[in-house]
Amino acid sequence: MTSAAPQTAPARRSWYKRNEIAVTPWLFLAPAMLFFAFYVVWPIYQSITISFYEWDGLGEARFIGAGNYIELMDDSAFEVSLWNNLKWLLFYLLAIPGGLFIALFLNQTVTGIRLYKSLFFFPFVISQVVVGLVFSWFYLPNEGLLNSALGLIGIDPINVLGDPSLATYGIIAAGLWPQTAYCMILYLTGLNAVDPEQIEAGRLDGAKGWKMLWYIIIPQLKPATFIAFVVTIIGALRSFDLISIMTNGGPFGQTRVLSFYMFEKALSEYGFRMGYGAAIAVILFLIMLIFIAYFLWSMWAEERAR
Repeated sequence: MTSAAPQTAPARRSWYKRNEIAVTPWLFLAPAMLFFAFYVVWPIYQSITISFYEWDGLGEARFIGAGNYIELMDDSAFEVSLWNNLKWLLFYLLAIPGGLFIALFLNQTVTGIRLYKSLFFFPFVISQVVVGLVFSWFYLPNEGLLNSALGLIGIDPINVLGDPSLATYGIIAAGLWPQTAYCMILYLTGLNAVDPEQIEAGRLDGAKGWKMLWYIIIPQLKPATFIAFVVTIIGALRSFDLISIMTNGGPFGQTRVLSFYMFEKALSEYGFRMGYGAAIAVILFLIMLIFIAYFLWSMWAEERAR
């Protein structure tokens, strides 16, 4: 009679094997989270901290509390920069409906549509520096294309970038060119996800034209619209490169925005006031945060209402 072979106990699984489903996603996210914390969260914290100090970037920092923020309230250049940022916000939002209507046109079956798509897509792929140079030439008082066209209809030349009351609007128009192309791309992507069954049901109910657009298509484009709003608002508030290329803040400092004024105060020959520049950066960050939080709350409230 043979004896039964001894049974071995099953090997104990490691902690990772027991928690693999819960842990693995976090391992994949860890590099991105570390990168975000090091290059985004930590600089924000440093900017907030530095804004309470008087510091030239090299010597010893001196704590002054809210002194930089109090000084901002009496700074006329800061006031001009803030009002210019509000102008950028207001007029930059025109890129969203502009991008939507261009996307609706490009979504049609039209002869030569690929050529049209390439032409409208072109501003998005070129550098902002190139955009600034192109529009600087476009606005030239005598040789520029704008004044040449105005001369054909009997209007005197306009020095757009040399006029304090017009220069900001001229730069905004330059920025709208690539920003509209970006919104167009977002809406073209969104239109590909529109449910054709809803469109067909709308046609059966007699919806067409503006009614079809307003009640059937636009509600399905809400994700694209949200991204367009957020990106456009951030683009309007961080506008720097076009101003630097086209006017360098002039004439007479009337085209400054908060990001450009922050650079002037913190890093240019005007001061090396790191604490004051950080205070401007914090104000700019709070404005962005308020707008983005508002849109997120609006979307959450709408989804909850459903």
